[in-house]
Amino acid sequence: MKSKKQPFISNRIDSLKYAVFGVIHLIKTEKAIQVHCVSICILCLFGYHLNISNTEWMFQFIAMGLVISIESLNTAIEKIANFIQPNFDEKIAIIKDISAGAVLFAGIFGALTIAFIYIPKLIYFL
Repeated sequence: MKSKKQPFISNRIDSLKYAVFGVIHLIKTEKAIQVHCVSICILCLFGYHLNISNTEWMFQFIAMGLVISIESLNTAIEKIANFIQPNFDEKIAIIKDISAGAVLFAGIFGALTIAFIYIPKLIYFL
């Protein structure tokens, strides 16, 4: 017997609901995500008070989104790895290290982007 397919819109709403639950879970349980959320708030306040341009806002949002997204994926990879192999395993450790390295890459380039936006403004005020 065929199962009735969900309509497209309700299927999208369900997908969005699961994504929101995932974000809430990350914010409630993951310290790194909490730190990134605080950093995002601080950067938004800096941007507002220093009156950054629309282009600078765009680059800032891209950088913040990239870093927190990669951190979220890193968390998911670590949880999968820990589920698959709860005991120490050299191969799992390498996978987790590579995943953490992706966060480091995103963080470095995010920090460079933020530096390009704010260093000239800070130099102007000094």
